[in-house]
Amino acid sequence: MQALAPVWRHPEFQRGARDMTGIALGVGAWGLVTGVAMIKTGLGLPLSLMMSLLVFAGSAQLAALPLIVAGAPIWVVWATAACVNLRFVIFSAGWRPYFGHLPRGQRLLLSYFTADLNYVCFMRRFPQPEPSPEQLPYFWGGVAVNWTAWHVLSLTGIFLADRIPTEWGLGFAGILALLGLTASLLSDRATWVAAVVAGCASVAAYALPLKLNIVVAIAAAVAMGILLDHMQPPAARKVAP
Repeated sequence: MQALAPVWRHPEFQRGARDMTGIALGVGAWGLVTGVAMIKTGLGLPLSLMMSLLVFAGSAQLAALPLIVAGAPIWVVWATAACVNLRFVIFSAGWRPYFGHLPRGQRLLLSYFTADLNYVCFMRRFPQPEPSPEQLPYFWGGVAVNWTAWHVLSLTGIFLADRIPTEWGLGFAGILALLGLTASLLSDRATWVAAVVAGCASVAAYALPLKLNIVVAIAAAVAMGILLDHMQPPAARKVAP
């Protein structure tokens, strides 16, 4: 934790913050929608605040909310949230060559702040999987902007949910924001194929109860991703980020 004191003065901290600033608006818009949704579904102010600050995963929060409202078994809620967040297991594996040498406590702290787009920005900045002194400041610069943008607007949505009319179409705006975030992750043929398979599986399983079509879609995407990875030549797997 001693390294965190001067980290904000590092040039890479400022670069990480700049790289995230351009996409912080989309992150914040999705946070606003999530905050409003938690209150509108009757979760209540204390639980909404706790869920926003502790869970810090908009897609998992929105997937769990209708299950909670419908009175789904707790194991279904946990399983759905875990499946939605399976991508963070992949992110953790990707970050291991960069941060695996750090103490466990520091790695746990990093894991809380990790998010989709700061992972993308980090991998673009440091394509070679080897540690360097610039990586930690860059990471903190990106997550500082991402975490702040998310929580400022998520908490705004929570506290002002009753004053934000549903006629504003925030749900649709949130969908557009999420689509924009998703599209930025589709960087090659494999991710496009997995995304299309997930979409088709979600539509095909839409009639399942308790929003289980989300779980089906994620399982289909993961299976397709694994299949495409094994179909790649060994040399191609080594250079993939």
